[in-house]
Amino acid sequence: MKAFKQYLCAGFVAATTLLSTAVQADESAIREKLTTKLGLDVDSLADSPVPGLVQVATDRGFFYVSDDGEYLLQARVFNIDNQMRNETEVALSSIRLAGVNDMASSAITFKAKDEKHVISVFTDTTCGYCRKLHKEIGELNDNGITVRYLAFPRSGLNSQTYKDMVSVWCAANPQQALTDAKSGDDIVSASCQNKVAEQYKLGQKLGVNGTPNIILPDGTLIPGYQPAELLVQALEQAG
Repeated sequence: MKAFKQYLCAGFVAATTLLSTAVQADESAIREKLTTKLGLDVDSLADSPVPGLVQVATDRGFFYVSDDGEYLLQARVFNIDNQMRNETEVALSSIRLAGVNDMASSAITFKAKDEKHVISVFTDTTCGYCRKLHKEIGELNDNGITVRYLAFPRSGLNSQTYKDMVSVWCAANPQQALTDAKSGDDIVSASCQNKVAEQYKLGQKLGVNGTPNIILPDGTLIPGYQPAELLVQALEQAG
C-alpha cells in the first residue's frame, strides 16, 4: 500500500511539472508571436478573469489573447455577477499606478504643503488645456493635491516639442521652466540625462493619446482637462 501511495505521489508531481511546463511554453509562445508578428513589446502576461484568455500588457496598450495565441482582443471585461465590475479597469489601474510610481523621481513635481492626494498628469508644453490646468496648480496645491507632471510630447520623439520638453526637464529649475513654457515664453535649450522619452513611452503603454491625461491615486485615468474644483471634489469623495 505504501508503495502504491508513493507511486501516486510521484505521478501527481510529474503531472504537475508537465502542466507547469506547458503553461510556461504557452506564455513563451504567445510572447514570441506578439513580438515577431505584431511588433509588440510585451511587458507582462497574466491570467484573465475569462477562461481561455490571457491578459497582456504591452508597449502599445492592454490586450487579451486566446491561450493558443491565435486571437487578439482589445476589449473591456465586465463581471455580471459582481455588479458589472469593470475587470479590465481594475487590472489597468494597478498597471498605471506601478508605471507612474516608477517615474515619480523623474517627474516635475508641484508639491502641496499639506499633502492629501497625489495625481500624475501627462502633459505637453504646447497643449492649450495643459496650460489651463497649470494655471490652477496653486488651487490644487492649496487643497492638498500634489501634482506630478510626466512628459508626453504629442508630436512624438522626433519633434521640436520633445526637444523643448527635454530642455524643460533639464533646466536648473524645472518647475519654473515648465511654468514659463506653459506661459508661452521662449525655452532655453538644455540637455542632461533625462527620462522624457521613457515617460512618453509609458504614456503610450497606458493608453494616453492626448494631453492632459490625469491619473488619480487609485489608478483611474481621466482623459482631458478637468477644472481644479471638480478634481478636488472627486478626490475628497474618493477619500
